[in-house]
Amino acid sequence: MATSKSAGATRLGRDSRPKYLGLKVANGETVKAGQILVRQRGTNFVMGINVGMGKDYTLFAQKPGIVQFAKRKKVNFDRSTHTVSALSVLESQPQ
Repeated sequence: MATSKSAGATRLGRDSRPKYLGLKVANGETVKAGQILVRQRGTNFVMGINVGMGKDYTLFAQKPGIVQFAKRKKVNFDRSTHTVSALSVLESQPQ
């Protein structure tokens, strides 16, 4: 007979690392080329002018400039529509 209680495998204690999704910049903020604008799952935000999309739907600035948000209608596969936010990076004017 055992002299101490068995430790046994636990089913608790596991958790995934946080993904840090969401907006990384605000409207009117100045960004550099390549800077991440949004991390997302799916296309909650869509590409506008001078914005690219990575394979995990991350939106990033392609040129330096000022971030601008706009509303845009998006058509689903079943032809229904809903409104999404579009991010654009407008090139800042030299002063």
